Amino acid sequence: MRGWLFSGTNKPLELIEKEDPKAIPGHVVIEVKAAGLCHSDVAALQDPGWMPLFPNGPVIMGHEFAGVVIEVGEGVEGIKVGDRVGANPMDRATKITAGYTYDGGYAEKVRVPAHQCVIIPEGVSFVEGAASTDAGITAYRALFSIGQAKEGTKLGIIGIGGLGQFALQMALIKGCEVYATDVSPEAQKLAEELGANKVYDTVLDMKEAECDVIVDFAGFGQTTSDALEAVKVQGTVVIVGMGKLESNINTYLMITKEIKLLGSNGGSVEDLQGVYDCFATGKMNPNLITIPFEEVDKGIEKLKNHEVKGRLVAVFE
Repeated sequence: MRGWLFSGTNKPLELIEKEDPKAIPGHVVIEVKAAGLCHSDVAALQDPGWMPLFPNGPVIMGHEFAGVVIEVGEGVEGIKVGDRVGANPMDRATKITAGYTYDGGYAEKVRVPAHQCVIIPEGVSFVEGAASTDAGITAYRALFSIGQAKEGTKLGIIGIGGLGQFALQMALIKGCEVYATDVSPEAQKLAEELGANKVYDTVLDMKEAECDVIVDFAGFGQTTSDALEAVKVQGTVVIVGMGKLESNINTYLMITKEIKLLGSNGGSVEDLQGVYDCFATGKMNPNLITIPFEEVDKGIEKLKNHEVKGRLVAVFE
């Protein structure tokens, strides 16, 4: 099989040939049909601080993928050859992650633990299935598993990028009342088009909505502290974005308003099932841009240069 090998910081990905993976107990082999490209891959290629996340040396990158099961290992139940599946990239119990600790989905075939796979519903494409395994589950977990949003929740979303688009659409499907903000006029327009109840210029302007939950997909420090100001009394603020890795928090507000401030990271198999259920309604339409598998390196370069609006997904002929 062919795959894009990561061998270290400041070294370009290399398209190599490698022996096909074989099924082992508890695992399945997937013929990859689509693989999402992520900004974290760009960061790993540029920042040596990411190297501890690759403990086993050179590895085929790619942690967002979907495809067809072609081989099933001993002891696997509930998944069979021919099933269309997406894989939750990280085992939350062991922290073992596709594309980091073992070969990932920038390849024609990949072997993954069967318990991390979720059947893709009929009518949901491989491209949608792949994008769901990162942008989808990260947004879903922040909204519903951590933020506990549900039907009727007044929900604020900061940042209408790759994750924010998923979040806004899923929140509307679940019956939330959705308010959005973004510094970009284009993103504000997109939020309106996607059906947000109201779109604000700033996080502080969102205060009038009296949101029960505000999810910060930007995470630029000030966005988080402003969310504490904007959220209603006894509300919840969830941080997802890592635009800046620290924030000055007004603890007086947290105490007097009895605010919960929570972090959210990645997602679970249950979260991935939730995303697929949303796609199965036919009401999800995030901006997904496809490129050929052979152009993964060019796609990474486009991400690096901020030339992509939406989510980039490599497809296999």
